[in-house]
Amino acid sequence: MDTATTGGIRPRATFSGYQKFVIAILAFLQFTIILDFMIISPLGAMMMPTLHMSPQQFGLAVSSYAFSAGASGLLAAGFADRFDRKRLLLFFYCGFIAGTFLCALADTFPLLLGARIVTGLFGGVIGAIVLAIATDLFALEVRGRVMGFIQTAFAASQVLGLPAGLYFANHWDWHAPFLAIVAVAVPAGLVIAFWMKPVAAHVTLKQERSPFMHLAHTLTDPRYRLAFTLNVLLPTGGYMLMPFGTAYMVDNIGLPLTTLPTIYLVTGLSIVFAGPLIGRISDSVGKFRTFCFGSALTILMVAVWTNLGHVSLATVILVNVLMFVGIFSRIVPSQALISAIPEVTKRGAFNAVSASLQQFAGGISAAIAGAVIATAPDGTLRHFNWLGGIVMAVALLSVLLMYFVHKAVPEPQPQR
Repeated sequence: MDTATTGGIRPRATFSGYQKFVIAILAFLQFTIILDFMIISPLGAMMMPTLHMSPQQFGLAVSSYAFSAGASGLLAAGFADRFDRKRLLLFFYCGFIAGTFLCALADTFPLLLGARIVTGLFGGVIGAIVLAIATDLFALEVRGRVMGFIQTAFAASQVLGLPAGLYFANHWDWHAPFLAIVAVAVPAGLVIAFWMKPVAAHVTLKQERSPFMHLAHTLTDPRYRLAFTLNVLLPTGGYMLMPFGTAYMVDNIGLPLTTLPTIYLVTGLSIVFAGPLIGRISDSVGKFRTFCFGSALTILMVAVWTNLGHVSLATVILVNVLMFVGIFSRIVPSQALISAIPEVTKRGAFNAVSASLQQFAGGISAAIAGAVIATAPDGTLRHFNWLGGIVMAVALLSVLLMYFVHKAVPEPQPQR
């Protein structure tokens, strides 16, 4: 269990200038990774006719990222704790940039598919390295705030990235958003290379000789099983509900397509401001308490969301914002609490395995959702409320499991 920082940055009530720099650059990396993953879906209407893709081929291009990311997480886990995390981050980020650039150059379906696989192989590991660095450099007392800032990357990609990407695509073509991601990612990589300090304290500690045994021991360590199970369950709701969210709002609730940017904009802005606040609250009142609040709010709002009839745009925005506040009130404290479980010599492997399991779980969850959802003759989605029931049941189970994590990782006195 982690009881102190290991990278030389001591916990304090306010962050130093370098600490703020580290948080900002890690959040920006997450922003570029998430944006690259999300941007392909709204570009489908342009990509399919241009590359002569069928819907099945486009679906394969989208899912190939997740499955290659899941595979790379397992492959990288055995080596994740043997190198300076800064160098490891740069290696995979350079591969991610190369894969994104290949996406920008693709002019056939096979080339796009190969580019997405390359991007997933490298990009899928970066999130795990980011979490390992945050765990190494920041004590558990302040880790909620750190995770809160880093997780705002999702909201920022929704508020800033997706509209900008679609703007570039509409004014040039679908290749432009990928070139834009490369254009902002390259300077970020240079900033890391020249200004970020090494994160290598774990390398000086005793390591297992074989990377394979390091992976095997990480997978079979009984202390990690509960955390791995939670990391599979926690993103289930998003993977089940989000792919059908747009169709549900248009076909079931009856909102016009032109209102969707407003919904995403308001929701994203709300999370940009709420994420750091949630992190601060989790450090102040306790991470498990914050997680319980977030779970209760999520369950309530999922029940409302999946049973909405024809309601006003304002009602949809309010419900959507509250639901995402609940979701982030689960994600931020859970990541901070789970990060305290692995010892320093296994943090990289632990996070890589967790990220891999989440990618595979996401694919399975989306497949389950696709099997549950049916289309009525009038075009509306049927059984969307069934998905809500599954998500609520999983959320309740995660509270029970998180309780045992909370007992295994006693929280220190809150920083105020």
